[in-house]
Parts: sequence; structure tokens; C-alpha cells
Amino acid sequence: MTVKNQPVPSDDQREVSVSTLLLKGQNCALSAAPVSLTVRAPGVAVDVSALLLNAQGRVRDDDDLVFYNHPQHDGVSIAGQTVTADLNRLPAAVTTVAVVVSIDPQQHGAVFTAAPHLTIAQPSSPTMTFTAPDFIAKETVVVLAELYRRGEGWKARAVGQGYASGLAGLATDYGVDIDDPGPQPPEKLLPTQTRTTATGTAVNLAKVESQAPALLEPARQASQVLVRSGLEGRRAAVYLVLDHDWHMEELYESFAVQAFAERVLALSANLDDDGTVPVIFSSGREPFLEEIRLDNYRGRIGQLHTQVDWGWGNVADAMRRAVTHYQESAAADPAFVVIQVGDEPWDKAEVRSLLQNSAALGVFWLFVGFGRGKLAFYKNLNASTSATFTNVAFYDASRNPGSVPGEQFYNGLVAAFSTWMKR
Repeated sequence: MTVKNQPVPSDDQREVSVSTLLLKGQNCALSAAPVSLTVRAPGVAVDVSALLLNAQGRVRDDDDLVFYNHPQHDGVSIAGQTVTADLNRLPAAVTTVAVVVSIDPQQHGAVFTAAPHLTIAQPSSPTMTFTAPDFIAKETVVVLAELYRRGEGWKARAVGQGYASGLAGLATDYGVDIDDPGPQPPEKLLPTQTRTTATGTAVNLAKVESQAPALLEPARQASQVLVRSGLEGRRAAVYLVLDHDWHMEELYESFAVQAFAERVLALSANLDDDGTVPVIFSSGREPFLEEIRLDNYRGRIGQLHTQVDWGWGNVADAMRRAVTHYQESAAADPAFVVIQVGDEPWDKAEVRSLLQNSAALGVFWLFVGFGRGKLAFYKNLNASTSATFTNVAFYDASRNPGSVPGEQFYNGLVAAFSTWMKR
């Protein structure tokens, strides 16, 4: 999966009521009247379809795929390039309607370059439009937008998520049992195959291919960076800690945190073959521990974070939770704990103490900064020669890490970790 994000919009930009232009990640409130979503794709012939999804981001059964051979189901219909959703008729079990655009399989070898254009229309309401950033990774399928329940109402979200793995990758993510009649992309592999990196080293990505084909491209990028960093064949237990301060709300809403977690999961697939990353949410109360896996990652962060209260992030408690989990697992490999931070910690002394005390435990801490807050504490952890932590690094992933190209992103993630591992 390749996602090119634009800068995360501000609070007043994210909620659109008058403006007619939606940026990627923005949402707008919908009325109860039927909503029409019309697709225009320059230069290629496409098929438009819709997926009716439950709270887990999966179809209830194969009838929840609405397309030209099954053009109507439970209040959602397809007519040519237009999806119409009667929000009043959607069953309560349907929480999301995804609008999907795919290359016509008769166009052998065709891929998206310029992104499809979407128009959202409601009676007596302004028309809204969305054009995703252009695609560069041979995408043949695009999830262009989602309609989703929010409280008692509905919203539309501009998504623009491309799949280079075709309809098969889309089907795996959403639980649809379909045949993909289209040509396979040149990068497509069978589950028993391996992929050769730029350095000529074979890396087995069979589990990613079979369970999460949309993550195949970031997993490949991560594997190339690991090989160049001298970590080929090395193992580590990857953990992810996420800041759940109140100021992070827009980054959860715009999928920025979800996209970040997916990239970490793709890295983990190269370092830890169980396809699972423990996720710890750092909030004002006791850290919330769950996991994200290759077989459940889609929309997982959005599902989990709603179970966590907003508050001032308790980074030290989240770090202790990660260490406890790692020690209880009795893992033989070192731990690589990726901690996303959006602001300065209020418990700085505790954080420093934990970093010092964990140096001999085989735990490496990588603080990844993105968000609105100041991050001077994390940037300066190793600024003083008298307070150098050999098992700690900081990576500034910019305001929106999804806009950082894949291999550049993974270089930032593993550079200091590879040095530490070689010691």
C-alpha cells in the first residue's frame, strides 16, 4: 500500500461545511438525505464499487460488495460511475461505506497515475470535491472515500488510499471472497516466493503477501533499508507506544496515526515473524495495551483509541508497561520500542531514570516525534556527553510522517537502532 498524505489539516479545515474542496484526511458532516458520490478518472477506464463494512472494518458477507454485477444492497446502489447511499436505509450493523475505484481488467497493464476525482452531492447542500495526490507505485485500486457513522449522524472522509496489490489486496483487507480477473502487478508474488532486494539479498515476505498484501510495498522498503543497515537476518521484538494526549485528536481522525502504525507493522514483519506488534496507548490513566497484527491492522488504531480517554500522556508508565510485557514474554531477541511523541513529557525525571535503568535489559528506545507540541526534551536526550544514553535515539518524522517517502522514513527509524544492534 502506498499512501501519499498531504499536510494534516487544522481543526477548522478538517470540518468542512461551506468549502467545496476536501483535502486528503478531511471529513465533512452529511445530512440524512441520499448522498451521491460520482467518480471521474482521467485517462483510464475504471470500475466503481462500494463496500458495506461493520465496526471491525470488514464486510458482513460477500453481498456487502456492491458493483456492476450486484448493483444494489441495503440502501447502497451503483449506477455507472456513481455510488448512491441512502443513509436512512443502512442497517445499524453497517458503520462505514467505502467507495472503491479499480482499473478495468480489460486494460492490460494499466495503472493509476493521476488520481481519480470525486464529487459528493446532497440535496440542498453544497457540492464537495476531492482529488487525491497522484500515485507513483503502480496502484490499480483506490479506496477514494468513506462514509462513516459519527454519533447519531454520518460523515464523509476523503481517503485516497492506493493498492498496488490489486483487488486481491483489497479483498484480503476487507474480508471479501472475490476473484481478481485483472493482470497481476509486476511486483506480485506467490505466497511461497521470496523477494530480492536492491542488494541482491532474498527476503521472505510470504506472511505479508498472504495476510496483508497492501503492506507488501512498505515491508519491501523496510527490508531494503535493513539490509543496507547490516541488519539482514537480525531479529527484534517490536513495540509501539502511541501518544493519546488531547492535542493528538486530529492526527487520529485524519488517519495519520493509523498510517504510522501500519509502517511500523511492516517493519516488524521483517524483524519479528509473528506478524504482531504490541501497542500501548499513553494517556492520563493506566496505559492501555493491545496489539496490531497483519490479519487485523486495517482501521485497528481507530477502533482501539476510542477505548482510551484523552489526557496528558504518561510516557514513563507506558515505558514501564512495555518493559514488563517484554520481560514476561521471555523473548531471547532484543526489544525495539518505537514511542510516538507529540509533546514534552510531564514526567521527565522518570523517563530519564527508566532510560538509564533499561540500558542492560536489551531494550532500545526510539522516540519518534510528530504532532503540534515541543519536543526539545527528546531531541536533547543525547546532547550532553555526561548524560548519553546508548540505547536511545530520536527521529523527527515531521508534522505528518505519511508524507515522508518510504525508504527515507525507514532510514530514520533504524539508523541508530542498527548501530546499537551491531554493538
